[in-house]
Amino acid sequence: MALRPKDTRPHVIVVEDEQFQRETLVDFLDENGYRASGVDSGMALRKLVEKDPPALVLLDLRLPGGEDGFTLARFLRERSRKMGIIMVTASGDTVDQVVGLETGADDYIAKPYESRALLSRMKAVLRRAGGAEAATPGERVRMGKCLLDLEARRMTALSGEEIPLRAGEFELLKIFAENPNRPLSRDWLLETTSHREMEAFDRAIDIRILRIRRKIEPDPAHPTSIRTVRGAGYMFVPPED
Repeated sequence: MALRPKDTRPHVIVVEDEQFQRETLVDFLDENGYRASGVDSGMALRKLVEKDPPALVLLDLRLPGGEDGFTLARFLRERSRKMGIIMVTASGDTVDQVVGLETGADDYIAKPYESRALLSRMKAVLRRAGGAEAATPGERVRMGKCLLDLEARRMTALSGEEIPLRAGEFELLKIFAENPNRPLSRDWLLETTSHREMEAFDRAIDIRILRIRRKIEPDPAHPTSIRTVRGAGYMFVPPED
């Protein structure tokens, strides 16, 4: 008996309690190069993740039962830093979007959405997930025109010249280095660094990002390393070279 060839397409799990929408999306993804599975609850998702880990999860925010999308996003992120998570919301509520990103989601998309827009976001998340790894202690991380030494807590230009850093600036850069290609909200950044010389007012993060960009970006007016994500916050994008 001939063995069936292994399906090497990226595995995507669709978490959607509405059966018609779930099955329609699974069929659409199957037709567009993905191996898609559909589940209708958090319990079913947990079982499937254990049995067949996905490359990406499309996670409906509002689910029946005791678990919502935020809780499941935390569960998924604890299992894997590289698993892609896109939160699917019923509206463009900024609060839901920010909370979703803070709990571990890589992106969000509001219903109703264009199929091509969803595919584009999925490809972007999978590309990021398969790219840069999070920095580890002792590693030197390329950030724009500089290198950040996480163990020595210092930054140098590519030419070797040391770039002065305030304690709060280093802590912020360290957080970005540990979370590459992941949007981080202003509120989360402020809360995470508030005990480290961070001024407690609304624009504190924006001011600190401005100072950092002047040090690491080749063109601070058009940043490519620490990018602004509209409606979400900021994201560190490692160089491709």
